Amino acid sequence: VSHQRTDWISIHGRICQLLLPVLGPQPCFHSEKDRKHGKEQLLRRQESLIAVALSTAQGFVWAGKPLEAIPAALQALRFSCRVFGSSSMQLVPIYLLLAEASTGTGHLRRAAKYLSQARWIVLQTPDCSAALQSKLHRGLGLFSIAEGNLDQALYHLANDVYLATAEFGLNSVEVSGGYFHMANIFFRQNKMDAANSLYTEV
Repeated sequence: VSHQRTDWISIHGRICQLLLPVLGPQPCFHSEKDRKHGKEQLLRRQESLIAVALSTAQGFVWAGKPLEAIPAALQALRFSCRVFGSSSMQLVPIYLLLAEASTGTGHLRRAAKYLSQARWIVLQTPDCSAALQSKLHRGLGLFSIAEGNLDQALYHLANDVYLATAEFGLNSVEVSGGYFHMANIFFRQNKMDAANSLYTEV
């Protein structure tokens, strides 16, 4: 019952009306034109459902409610696999979100699984953007912090900063997250000069 309640609060209350046209029986079309239109309409509904689920999950993570984020992110993953395929780049942000939410609930083994799936997709895609690689390294960095492996975290966050700089430029706001998390690590290590320098950069 508690799982159903969490699931309802997280996502099903928001997507109930969207699920029926997507999961219910599809109408029978008599012409090729109608069939094509029906497929396009179904795809738009699925993409709309993915967008709602993903933004809902992200909102819960930002609000510090990782447990509520997981059912929404799983819905986004389920329909993204259906629409884009199980090794599509569109799945990487969802896996990273699931890893962050799982880390937030203390399920580090589950988070590691999601991160390895995201990493595998990125490694299989030679033309993967620097922006997405940056997000992957940030996810790996935050996971390393949760594990207590601060040196590994600094390595990944430095890569995050490098890749974000390559994609968005040296003074872009996208770079500031990596600097911020690195500054927090140096602060924990009592390396105040490095920490203050990075906080100033942020």
